[in-house]
Amino acid sequence: MSDRIATLRARLAVLEPQRLEIVDDSHRHAGHAGAREGGHYRLHIVSRHFCGQSTLARHRLIYDAVGDLMRNGIHALIIVALSPEET
Repeated sequence: MSDRIATLRARLAVLEPQRLEIVDDSHRHAGHAGAREGGHYRLHIVSRHFCGQSTLARHRLIYDAVGDLMRNGIHALIIVALSPEET
């Protein structure tokens, strides 16, 4: 596991995920201008914190947890955020 994925996992722990999958797709974007600014990741997370929340609110919770990595280290983050009832 890469250091960045480990950091993502640690920061997302605040959401107490029941399921957390992070896939590094950075290799697919080699040569892309944004690839110099950070990695490309896919995130699948299931958390009770998402119950009753809109997609936008769920993404905000994730961005708040990830913090400065979105400005330094992550260029793109594809998110699937579900509540336990939705799985």
